[in-house]
Amino acid sequence: MKQQSKLYFIWDHLEEIILLPAFTVSTVLIFVQVVMRYVFHHSLAWSEELVRYMYVWETWIGVSYAAHRGSHLRITMLRDKLPPKGQKIVEFIVTLIWIAFAIFVFRQGVRALQTIAKFGQKSSALRIPMQWCYLSIPFGMCMMTVRLIENAIKSFLSDRKAKGGAAE
Repeated sequence: MKQQSKLYFIWDHLEEIILLPAFTVSTVLIFVQVVMRYVFHHSLAWSEELVRYMYVWETWIGVSYAAHRGSHLRITMLRDKLPPKGQKIVEFIVTLIWIAFAIFVFRQGVRALQTIAKFGQKSSALRIPMQWCYLSIPFGMCMMTVRLIENAIKSFLSDRKAKGGAAE
């Protein structure tokens, strides 16, 4: 595989590359915690906290994944009744609204991150700075915005190509 093809593959599957190992580690840690608690009557103080913070990251990265794959829940009853050109216009408007929402949440996430960093709060068991957990919000929203823009460009280019225009 050429270097450019490898980089494209990694970019195209970035969320999956991050989420699959993260879900695996989370599942293993939860299983170990259950075994430790019910078989050995002892629990790991740090595992629940680590899994909780991993779930937070997995959720925000999952938002980007869903945007990339176009699998966010949506109601398409109105759009489906429109002609193809009208559907494209509605999709474009919806994408702009999604981008505006993602930018808004990104900004709010940055504010929350700055507030947490200012207080120097640390997690109770792992003693990691809490801003690492809150960083997931702007990271996920930034990735979602990039994925939405990427999808809009791909849609535009595929429309041009379908009409016989130069798409490259």
